[in-house]
Amino acid sequence: MSELHAQSPLSLKSLEAFRAIIQTGSATAAASALGVTQPAISRLLAAFEEHVGFALFYREKSRLFPTDEALALFKEVELTLQGAERISLLARNIFNSDLGWLKIVAPNSFIAGPLADVVADFLRQHPRVNISLDTHSPASAREMVAHRSADCGFIQLPENHPGLRVEPMLRSHTMCALSPAHPLATRSYIEVHDLQGENLILLGKGRYSRLQIDDIFRQAKVPMKVKLETHTVAIACTFAKRNLGVAIVNDMLARQYADSNLLLIPFKPTLIYEYGFITSAHAPMSRLSQAFFEHCQRAFSEMQAGYLATL
Repeated sequence: MSELHAQSPLSLKSLEAFRAIIQTGSATAAASALGVTQPAISRLLAAFEEHVGFALFYREKSRLFPTDEALALFKEVELTLQGAERISLLARNIFNSDLGWLKIVAPNSFIAGPLADVVADFLRQHPRVNISLDTHSPASAREMVAHRSADCGFIQLPENHPGLRVEPMLRSHTMCALSPAHPLATRSYIEVHDLQGENLILLGKGRYSRLQIDDIFRQAKVPMKVKLETHTVAIACTFAKRNLGVAIVNDMLARQYADSNLLLIPFKPTLIYEYGFITSAHAPMSRLSQAFFEHCQRAFSEMQAGYLATL
C-alpha cells in the first residue's frame, strides 16, 4: 500500500467528502450535503484512505465512525478547506471587482467636480474597494499612467502620448466666470470683443485649451490683458469672485464654484473642452480598472445628457 500511498493524488473533493462524513455520520447524508451520489462519496473516501495509507472510519449499525487517526487529521483538513474557501472567495471578489486598490490621477477641479459623484457611486457599489485619488501636472499624470504607477486617469484631450490608451469620456463648453458686480454681468453671453481692455484670469500657458483661447483673441485682433494666471479652475474662480477680472473656464468644472457671488456666462465663439479616460498601452486593464471604466462610461453618458439639456 505504501507505493499506492505515494502515487495517489489528494483532491479537495476527497477532503470535503471526509469532512462531510465526519459531520453527518454516513456516506448517504454526506452525499446529500454535498449534492453528489453516495457512490461518489464512497469513491472519494476510498481515494483519501488510499492517499493516507490507513482506514479512516469503521462501520457500526449503518453509521460510519471516525477512527482516532481520522480525528487527528480532521482539524488540519478543516483548516485546509477553510483556506481553500477563503481563496475561492478572494478570487470571486477579484473576478467581480469587489476587492482591491485603484489608483486614479486627474486634475484637481475634475476630481472635486464631475468625478466626485462617479467615484462615490462606484464605492457604494463596491464597498470593499479602496481608491487613491491624486492630482498631478498633465505631464506627470501621463507618465504615471503610461508606466503603471497609477491604474488610470483623466486628462484633457487631445492626447497622443504613445504609452497611453485614451477613451473620450466627457465634453464641456467654455464659460466666463465673473462677479455680479462686473460690468459684463448682465450679458446673456460674452464675445471675445467684449473682453477688449478687460482684466483676464486664465489657466496657465501650455494647455491645449489655453492655446485655443490665445488663438481666438489673435484671430479677432483683440489684445489680451492677462491679470492673473493659475493652474486650477478653483483658483481662477476664486479671484473672479473677488472681481479681479473675467476667468475663461471649463463650464463643467466651474459649476461647483458658482453661487450668488460668481456668475457663469457663455463665452463666444464656442470652445469645447473634452476629457478622456487614460490607461497604459503597455498592458491590459485589470478587472477592477475595467469595471471602473465601464462605470464611468455609464455615469458620464448620463451626466453628459443632463449637461446638454441645461445649455
